[in-house]
Amino acid sequence: MNALTLYKGTLFHERRIAPKYEFRYRIFSVLVDLDRLDEAAKTHRLFSHNRFNLVSFYDRDHGPKDGSALRPWIDQQLSNAGIDLAGGRVFLLCYPRILGYVFNPLSVWYCYHADGSLQAVLAEVRNTFNEWHGYLLHEKGQPMIAPIRDQADKVFHVSPFLPKQGHYRFRILPPEARYGVTVNWHETADADKPALIAVQTAERVKGGDRGLLRLFSTVPFMTLKVIAAIHWHALKIWVRGGRFHRKPKPPSTEISG
Repeated sequence: MNALTLYKGTLFHERRIAPKYEFRYRIFSVLVDLDRLDEAAKTHRLFSHNRFNLVSFYDRDHGPKDGSALRPWIDQQLSNAGIDLAGGRVFLLCYPRILGYVFNPLSVWYCYHADGSLQAVLAEVRNTFNEWHGYLLHEKGQPMIAPIRDQADKVFHVSPFLPKQGHYRFRILPPEARYGVTVNWHETADADKPALIAVQTAERVKGGDRGLLRLFSTVPFMTLKVIAAIHWHALKIWVRGGRFHRKPKPPSTEISG
């Protein structure tokens, strides 16, 4: 895998409880090797690490959010869960900053053992209140087989038109020629059908500066569109009579699982 890999795809949301709605729009993502971020910056004119550029990646947008190096942080989170990668690679899939701005509703960390097996996935969820929570998915040190299917209780407030409670079911296809991330929200753990579906799929595209410029021209100001779309659809739900839930206190721990 390259130090910087580019993906182009779509994001689809469907709310299946009243008031119902759905939307789909184009996105592009970057997959970065946390140990080779500076290499990626040196080999691209239009991509920078912790510096302004057309496309950039800042450490402070992820993990502890304090600008410190991300690899020691994720290694510590894995160690807390009894997982040792033995020096294996960690890749982070996310939206990049575009002209200095980004909003990532979901970033996904793929943590590989030195033998190449996938050991853990961290789903890092962010809301519009500048809060975040991580759902750590793993098999207690055993390899995770694709497509990954896992679940977790919802403990973090995301939308004011959904209760904090509920249950997530994940289906994740790790990034290779393509990737897929599905997060279904169920009102209860034993509910058969999801009340909300979120699916992000994408295919790998040619990289380099030409690839970055092509993606920017195809999906310009994407991250601004993401945050605008979130507020626009929230407004439509409110107008249609969606029940408003006040924001509760965030969880006492940043990582669950």
